[in-house]
Amino acid sequence: MPDYHRVYIPGGIYFFTVVTFHRLSFLTLKDVRRTLQNTWCKVQQKRPFQLIALCLLPDHLHCMWKLPENDYDYSTRWQKIKDGFSQTIDRSVLPSAEATASRKLKSEASIWQRRFWEHTIRNQSDYNKHIDYIHYNPVKHGYVQK
Repeated sequence: MPDYHRVYIPGGIYFFTVVTFHRLSFLTLKDVRRTLQNTWCKVQQKRPFQLIALCLLPDHLHCMWKLPENDYDYSTRWQKIKDGFSQTIDRSVLPSAEATASRKLKSEASIWQRRFWEHTIRNQSDYNKHIDYIHYNPVKHGYVQK
């Protein structure tokens, strides 16, 4: 297993990619979007962060957040968003996926990939590059032309 260390900077700006289990396509379904938005807002009320940009595609999302000045804990926010969504979504609207043996052993839902990808924004150029990436992502995946 790789020796991966996350960077935590109080008040930092971060780019994230979060992916569904086995890249199943369901995030853009109406009921799913509503549940995700409700869960997101509940977490944001208890653990504030500024949403700078968001791109929601059927099997993954990209977003950029700015955390409060004395706070660096994006990992707990993602855990609460993923867990809250998994606990409240009507599973009948989701495509089925066979849980792995490891997920069965840990009683984990087969909704999200376990981890998320994070990148700490370093400067204005990096910020602009990631905003452009978020905006261009639906084009890259063929959902829109421009």
